[in-house]
Amino acid sequence: MLKVLSFAGALAGAAALSQFPEFSQQYLQRLGGQVDALGQITAEFDASAEKAGLSRDAALASMSGTEFLGYRQEDMRRAFARHERLSSDLALLRVAGPFERVLLPHRFADRALLEATWADFKPAMPVTTAGLATAGAGFAGGWAAVAGLLSLILSPFRRRRLD
Repeated sequence: MLKVLSFAGALAGAAALSQFPEFSQQYLQRLGGQVDALGQITAEFDASAEKAGLSRDAALASMSGTEFLGYRQEDMRRAFARHERLSSDLALLRVAGPFERVLLPHRFADRALLEATWADFKPAMPVTTAGLATAGAGFAGGWAAVAGLLSLILSPFRRRRLD
């Protein structure tokens, strides 16, 4: 029974982890689109500030006096911060291969992008080297996790050998 449950856990781990290379590729594509869009917003804001003879910080500081301008200032500060954060993630994920991305889950931290990617993601048969390798890693991890958990749960009920 333990072996059957461990094998089921191994198959579940293989099926789940084998999808990561494709999911990460789709996330990376969305991430690139977000960085491009935020880059355009940043460039347009900076160009407008420059036309007015202001730095970005000075232009942001001038956005005060009304409730609307205060909200817009906060929006722009969030957009600039998000652009910086996502640009950093994109740079690291682009140079990382599909195997390395498995070790960078903290770079898949943008909730809006994760939700959008997940909403459109359709599992596929892993036929790439990365897909097959992560399936193998998931198989081994699933087997180890279920076998270890079951062994821990069942250990109080095992008979001890008397020598």
